[in-house]
Amino acid sequence: MLNLAKKKETFHAVGKRKKSIARAHAKRGNGKVFVNNKLLDFYEPEMIRLFVKEPLILAGKVAKDLDIRVNVRGGGIFGQASAARESIAKVLVDYDKNLKEKFLNYDRTLLIADARRTEPHKPSRSKAGSRRHKQRSKR
Repeated sequence: MLNLAKKKETFHAVGKRKKSIARAHAKRGNGKVFVNNKLLDFYEPEMIRLFVKEPLILAGKVAKDLDIRVNVRGGGIFGQASAARESIAKVLVDYDKNLKEKFLNYDRTLLIADARRTEPHKPSRSKAGSRRHKQRSKR
């Protein structure tokens, strides 16, 4: 018997980096990408824009078939960019499974969250930092 299951129309993915969380929603369209309701082509600074565009460039024609909306909250500008980049890559892989190997070979953090976090400050030295000690004189 033929498999008459309906193809998925929408795709969802979540990307995380430090305190930032990005949620990407994609549907069939003509390749528009919005980050926080702002077209990606107008996203500033340029370095961050190019960083977020990497999965789209790697995907090539596949990315032109989807309209992607990304909502990012929390963290700083680079954490948000990394989270958005990861969520876009996950949505593209959800749409076309052949991209997974390509993304992993290019940069593993496109699909796998970076687990690094800042080290908590130790007691009684809250302003100094997590590993800061009093300077000692050798003589």
